[in-house]
Amino acid sequence: MGPGNLGGVAGEQNPNDPRYDWLYGPSGDDQHGAGQPSVAQRGAGQQRDEQPGDEPTQLIRRDGSSAVPAPGAAAGEPEPTRVFRADGPPRGGTPAPPSPMRYAPPPGTRPPPVPSGPVRPRRRRRWWLRVVLALLVAWVLFLVVIPLWAWTKVTKVDAEPSSSRPPETPGTTYLLVGSDSRQGLTASQNRRLGTGGVTVDTGRTDTILMLHIPSGGGPTLLLSIPRDSFVNIPGYGQSKINAAYTIGGPKLLVKTVEANTSVRVDDYIEIGFGGFVKLVDAVGGITICPNQAIDDPKADLNVKKGCQHADGKTALGYSRSRAFPLGDIIRTEHQREVVNATAKKAASWQTVVLPWRYVKVNFSGAESIRVGTNVGPIALTRFAWAVAHINSGKRCVVPYSSLGAATSAGSAVIWDAVKARRLFAHIRKDDTSHIHCRAR
Repeated sequence: MGPGNLGGVAGEQNPNDPRYDWLYGPSGDDQHGAGQPSVAQRGAGQQRDEQPGDEPTQLIRRDGSSAVPAPGAAAGEPEPTRVFRADGPPRGGTPAPPSPMRYAPPPGTRPPPVPSGPVRPRRRRRWWLRVVLALLVAWVLFLVVIPLWAWTKVTKVDAEPSSSRPPETPGTTYLLVGSDSRQGLTASQNRRLGTGGVTVDTGRTDTILMLHIPSGGGPTLLLSIPRDSFVNIPGYGQSKINAAYTIGGPKLLVKTVEANTSVRVDDYIEIGFGGFVKLVDAVGGITICPNQAIDDPKADLNVKKGCQHADGKTALGYSRSRAFPLGDIIRTEHQREVVNATAKKAASWQTVVLPWRYVKVNFSGAESIRVGTNVGPIALTRFAWAVAHINSGKRCVVPYSSLGAATSAGSAVIWDAVKARRLFAHIRKDDTSHIHCRAR
């Protein structure tokens, strides 16, 4: 079909019809340069230069249907396939609609992951939180390492009798002994502390305390055993209880206590004069509250009545003085008061937050005490905590019937056999709630 047929088609399809603007272009001289024929003029009166191998042009309406058969196609023949050039739009028509593009990763690579949710903005790193966390971890390590290190300085002593011991009972029973040992003190220190001016270890026990911690949650009991208590020392007959330590050391003292109370001692703790002074000074001193003024040259003590601050030297004299009508009984009250005040200061928050005080308390305590071979750091810590909080428990002295009784060992304290037996029975049963303490 020649170009004439195209003219016929142009005649059939009005070039001025706006539906065919895409094919013929808008009419009017304002859309074309001067002297340039319009698309309609070229289609109607001018022949298009056909090149060999060019595909035939096909006219497409705006609605997508074929307007006329392409030139060279007979009526009734099937419409030839529309061919679009790969290097541009089809001749005489609009560009082919672009096909959707899809991302194709290079061969051998994996596509980037698709986020499952909304992308959050990157937060600024809070460096100060890391610093605080590091300091907290370092402080916890400090609180753990120092006591363990100090524990290596603790002296162990064999205090367990080999035979004839009471059966084990519920709860935990500690025996705290304050000896008048001057070991490690110089002559000038003995004179300054008022300990008698001797440098030998005399091996006597000025303080004997029994601490019982019930297993059932009852009140803790801190019981004083007067040092002049007249009791039976196994293998040595009747004498003052402090003579047991002089004769056979910690082992015989524990055996004597168990034989006269029928209460098994679980853990043994001992502290000497010098260690006691160091420990009180390490906690910054304590508060004592004597009921009367005390002037006792033998204990190198001169204090007024009422609550007051006491350093280690004063606290030691306050614990040793017997310048009272009830001598040994009043002294046991002072000893319980001092032990409680010292433990309370050692367990206070100031000790934990002040590192120099924490170090001093741990090492002063460790270097000042001797413990039984079976006592561990946890048992010692439990003891100190119980003594520090004994105000919520009970503080007693062994019931006695007479003071200053004449015995073969001199003036002594005689226990009330019935009341003492009842008290120790409650301890064996782990029943401290029914113990009624005698103030003096």
